[in-house]
Amino acid sequence: MDSNSPETPPPASEGQQRFASCRWQRAAEGDSPACCGHRDVLPMAGTTGFNPDSWCVDCGYYKVKRAPRARPAPGLSRWD
Repeated sequence: MDSNSPETPPPASEGQQRFASCRWQRAAEGDSPACCGHRDVLPMAGTTGFNPDSWCVDCGYYKVKRAPRARPAPGLSRWD
């Protein structure tokens, strides 16, 4: 490989892929890395020690994020 060519990042593991699409994913903020925000996982894994490869592969709480539904403009009713 040429030393001038950019290195490609390693492919995401199965746990990282599931974590990226899970509704319980809590995004990184300030000094806190991304972690699972589920009430049963957070006390055990914490925010700094969370590892998606340890938790997300066989997670019983896993739920896929859903696309938000379109909402009517404020002040308008469905029945008008």
